Amino acid sequence: QVQLVESGGGLVQAGGSLRLSCVASGRIFSFQRMGWYRQAPGNQRELVATFISPGDSLNYTDSVKGRFTISRDNAKNTMYLQMNSLKPEDTAVYFCHVLIQYHNYWGQGTQVTVSS
Repeated sequence: QVQLVESGGGLVQAGGSLRLSCVASGRIFSFQRMGWYRQAPGNQRELVATFISPGDSLNYTDSVKGRFTISRDNAKNTMYLQMNSLKPEDTAVYFCHVLIQYHNYWGQGTQVTVSS
C-alpha cells in the first residue's frame, strides 16, 4: 500500500515562494507517473507537474512553466514542488499523486493561498 503525505502549504503574497513536500511510503520505485495536481474551488483537479517513467521525463502545465520546479530525493522517498513568482491564480489545494501499475494514489492535499 502506498501512502502520500504533503506539507509546506500556506499563505503567501503574490511574487513570493513556497516549497511543497510529499513523503511517500510503500513500494513506489516502479511508478509510471509521480507528480503534483491542484484543485481550486469550483474547478476540476488539474495537473501541475509530473515525472513520467520510464525515462524520467518531466511535464509541466503551461501556466507554471518557468516558475515551478518539480524534483525528488529517492533516498528520502520525498518529492518536492518549488513554487516561485506565485500568483493569486495559483491558489488551490495541491495534491501529491503517484500512478503505479495503473492504480492512482493521492495525498490528502495541502492548501496554498496567494494574496494579491
